[in-house]
Amino acid sequence: MGLPSLRAAAWALRRACGPWTPRLGPRLLCLPPMAGNGEAPVPVGTKQEQDRKVRRGWQGPARIWEETEQQAKRLRSSEGGGQHRKLPKRKVVLLVAYSGKGYHGMQRNVGSSKFKTIEDDLVSALVRSGCIPENHGEDMRKMSFQRCARTDKGVSAAGQVVSLKVWLIDDLLEKINSHLPSHIRILGLKRVTGGFNSKNKCDARTYFYMLPTFAFAHKDHDVQDETYRLHAETLGRVNRLLACYRGTHNFHNFTSQKGPREPSARRYILDMFCEEPFVREGMEFAVIKVKGQSFMTHQIRKMVGLVVAIVKGYAPESVLERCWGEAKVDVPKAPGLGLVLEQVHFEKYNQRFGHDGLHEPLDWAREEAEVTAFKEQHIYPTIIGTERHERSMAQWLSTLPMHDFSATAHAAAGPGAKVPRPLEGSDGDSD
Repeated sequence: MGLPSLRAAAWALRRACGPWTPRLGPRLLCLPPMAGNGEAPVPVGTKQEQDRKVRRGWQGPARIWEETEQQAKRLRSSEGGGQHRKLPKRKVVLLVAYSGKGYHGMQRNVGSSKFKTIEDDLVSALVRSGCIPENHGEDMRKMSFQRCARTDKGVSAAGQVVSLKVWLIDDLLEKINSHLPSHIRILGLKRVTGGFNSKNKCDARTYFYMLPTFAFAHKDHDVQDETYRLHAETLGRVNRLLACYRGTHNFHNFTSQKGPREPSARRYILDMFCEEPFVREGMEFAVIKVKGQSFMTHQIRKMVGLVVAIVKGYAPESVLERCWGEAKVDVPKAPGLGLVLEQVHFEKYNQRFGHDGLHEPLDWAREEAEVTAFKEQHIYPTIIGTERHERSMAQWLSTLPMHDFSATAHAAAGPGAKVPRPLEGSDGDSD
């Protein structure tokens, strides 16, 4: 065959098989059918040829390019954290302990970096540990996040509980804690039902208030005598007064948020008492414990403040009974330093799901030693050290003579004066 004949044959082959494609490589050669396959050559471009391509699964450049792109997307997805999509996302509760000094409460203020909260550090650690995606940290509703109690400025917790949905990655607690400061710890994790809400399912909360016992010394005594020791008789009187809070009462005088006729001002207190005092660094302290279904803003601090005012001799015992009425009573608010959320209770949930074979009871008995260690290492030293250096209790005690416990708050403030209402969540305690 001469050169012109070879060129003509090459051009015919190229028209039949298509041009060279640099990205995809050359097309398969369009050779005539092998002998014995039962198929005859078909003219290029005819409908019969197109049907044969479809039957054989022929892929043109567009289809090959589309499949290549899909493979690339799958690769990028797996490299960008797609492996988490294979992990189960489950509702859990975390047992959280923290020292609240230097923080503006527990609850996160989305869009505000001026006031740092416990949840700012907690959510950041959740994202960095890889148990929630980054967009869940920006919008906490996406992980169904809920705290059991909203502690306010300066308030600590030894047994806070939060519920949320996470990826159950390996060594979850260790990874979260590795991104948290030492004064915030996740001490436990348990699986709960899919519809669990830590706030709504909580039956009761237990707080304690730690204070130097010189707060109970008579008003004629030195306001900060570190050598003062609480006598058994005085402790008995303190417990008798604290017992008056038990039961259901109208606590509108113990918060700035409720009116005397609002049904939500009625709260149920299961127990309140003062434990035996103890000495730390030469100063005697006592712990007041209170268990209630729920608490309003500043309620516990005002309950403690009024008892201190009575024991010191600034207010008569009859003021307690008057507080349950509709008249507005001037109730002092104790400092926030000594207030700690100790435990939250889920009795009804435990009765229904705690022994169903799928879920554990939310009692945290196994974590008790870690909780105690955290209080000894972070909470107690913070309260004692701050009291020594900042004298918050002594300074507050010096303001008690300014209160008029025989008149309403409006009368004590003077004619035409308005009683200041602190901002909600500014400090203290609330659920």
